[in-house]
Amino acid sequence: MTVPPNASAPGPGWYPDPAGSGRLQWWNGSAWTGQFNAPQFQTTAPRHPVAPRRRISDGTPVYNAYIWTIVALPLVPLILLMFWNPVLRLRTVGPRQIQTLDPASIFTAPYFLFIAISFVAYGVSALLAYLDWDRLRKDGVIRPFHWAWVFLSRELYVIGRSVIVHEVAPRRGLAPVWVTISVVLLTAVLTGLKVSAIVATLANQAVTV
Repeated sequence: MTVPPNASAPGPGWYPDPAGSGRLQWWNGSAWTGQFNAPQFQTTAPRHPVAPRRRISDGTPVYNAYIWTIVALPLVPLILLMFWNPVLRLRTVGPRQIQTLDPASIFTAPYFLFIAISFVAYGVSALLAYLDWDRLRKDGVIRPFHWAWVFLSRELYVIGRSVIVHEVAPRRGLAPVWVTISVVLLTAVLTGLKVSAIVATLANQAVTV
């Protein structure tokens, strides 16, 4: 700070450093003290406010054919599994011509059909999740649960989607969760029974051999 001749010096206080450092230096009223105080700068970018999810009208539908098809798709491979009855063959092994079960006999056309349909159902779920997500946006749901979560888990998408819909439409939107839980429990029980039946068949054939 330069004080012109015959001019009164400013009072003590923080003033811009005359050396141009960008900091503030303490002026004691007659001289610079060498005490610096860095100015406060905003170090983080301002956050853009996130628009809250507003409620949708009671007349806006929260269910559609897409979400119900996603929920029901696991039943397709389950039905095929129930009708799949593998026929196990025997093979001769070793110099003693010992008869044993052939593990490759399980790889039949119905087996590969079951695997193929499972993959197709997975892909169809992804397409339906996108259509459902787009339908919700058009119906006024702000930031619906993203459809790409279905690649991680079909059940995860159904749950996340239902929670957000329930948020914007209280007392509605959770039905797909309960149906999904029922489908998962039914699948677990029927698959367990089917596997037990296959294992029992293997055991009986092993005893016969």
